[in-house]
Amino acid sequence: MADSLQDQLRKAGLVNEKKLKKAKRQQHAVEMERKAQGGANTAQQDAQRARAAKAERDRALNAERDAAALTKAITAQVKQLIENSRQGRDGATVSFNFVDDKRVTKILVSPTHQNHLAAGRLAIVRYGAGYELVPRLIAEKIRQRDGAAVLFCNDAPAAPAADDPYAKYQIPDDLEW
Repeated sequence: MADSLQDQLRKAGLVNEKKLKKAKRQQHAVEMERKAQGGANTAQQDAQRARAAKAERDRALNAERDAAALTKAITAQVKQLIENSRQGRDGATVSFNFVDDKRVTKILVSPTHQNHLAAGRLAIVRYGAGYELVPRLIAEKIRQRDGAAVLFCNDAPAAPAADDPYAKYQIPDDLEW
């Protein structure tokens, strides 16, 4: 049988029992210290991973909260723009049709407002459950913040082409279909 190195050294007389026990105690102490440090390192690593995961969750929640606050601020800005610049619809007798979410909807406006809508000086925007008339510049500001709020904004009429044979024949403004 193969004897252990300790047994061989003892038989050769190079070490005695007292030195062997002392070496075993030191070796045992070193192993226990390694285990304690390894356990501490594992606990530290687990704690660090938990902190990193919590920080990531906190970042996600903050981003979500910031997005909600931005949406709320934009909605408030649009509401304020509409309230400060909406046009009164006194004397609204003319029905003006426009498209809202793939449905043709009508709003009653005055003949002056109808001309301004056709010329592109006024726009129709969604306000709560209804609709309001606002100037074109305000509609552009609203469109920058919330494009879905602007429902109708007629572009300025394009100048006729130079070679257009019908350029000298203007369509009357009062033509109704």
